[in-house]
Amino acid sequence: MSTSLPTRLILSPAAVFFFALFAQSGFSQEVHRQAAEAPVTGVLWQSEHAEHFYGLPDAKPKSNGTLTLDKDSLTFTSKHSNTSIPRMQITAVSAGQERVELWGKTGLVMRMLMPNGSGIAAGAVMHHKVDMLTVEYGDTRQAIHSAVFVLPAADADKALKSFGELPAMTHLNEDASACAGKAIDPHGVYLDMPDWSRAEVPAAYRGLVYEHTIERLRTVKNGGHVYREGELSHTQGCPQYRIHIAVSGYNKGNQVLRSSMGPIGMFVGTTKMMFDVSYDDAENHVHKTEQIKATVRSQGESTDVADAVAKKLSKEYGKLLKKPAAPKSASATH
Repeated sequence: MSTSLPTRLILSPAAVFFFALFAQSGFSQEVHRQAAEAPVTGVLWQSEHAEHFYGLPDAKPKSNGTLTLDKDSLTFTSKHSNTSIPRMQITAVSAGQERVELWGKTGLVMRMLMPNGSGIAAGAVMHHKVDMLTVEYGDTRQAIHSAVFVLPAADADKALKSFGELPAMTHLNEDASACAGKAIDPHGVYLDMPDWSRAEVPAAYRGLVYEHTIERLRTVKNGGHVYREGELSHTQGCPQYRIHIAVSGYNKGNQVLRSSMGPIGMFVGTTKMMFDVSYDDAENHVHKTEQIKATVRSQGESTDVADAVAKKLSKEYGKLLKKPAAPKSASATH
């Protein structure tokens, strides 16, 4: 007489273990999925594909990361840094668009290696639009800073709507009276916020000119402390030199034309800035003025013009440092 197998399924201990493991894994994945879909408490706006272009002291330029706005701060988080700006210290936020090379400098090199001039033709299509978000803020010494971020198209407008109302502008336009009764800081240099009233210049370019110039001045040999606008009231001394720049002309140019038209693009797509500049030496009572011009004719990004301006200003500062001090009067020597 034959016996039949039981109708119920009998699982081995190993099968039970793997079934439990699979079920637990599925449950865990569902929990993570629900957590990812849930809104992050306190976050008003976020871009996970942000690039810190320039301006944050503790973040590397051209680094990629996440830019997050919550009720307390604007935070940029990358692989190597986490930097926050308190919302109460942000005084202005601006958005604009820029057309840039696909894949940045890597894309430019790729086109340069293309044979038979095909790289020039590719220059007409190897570009895309990005948003430039410019954030102006003050630090703990009330010194003014600008941070510029590159975002996917349309992200900057979303960010602007999330910021809401900002505090009143705190530009102090500090004049000579701010230094009354203070000793002169030898070789120190103060950079006024530029006067942009004579030309319409995008906020990103304005911020980049100031930030690049601050950094270039800091690298000048034998230079002193570099003062930002807004911080004189928090210092013991006052800088020997003061630089003021006022824009007198601006042409944004077009990187696509420079990339796609070969040598002709150097003339029809030029990005150009012109400034009237004044230099004051409080120690030797010297006042000097000049006009400087900076251009981008190559296939590089139009924003490179900001650093071209900074190089020229820092070079002139270096020349001032090399000039001998004015001789003291005879009465002063007795």
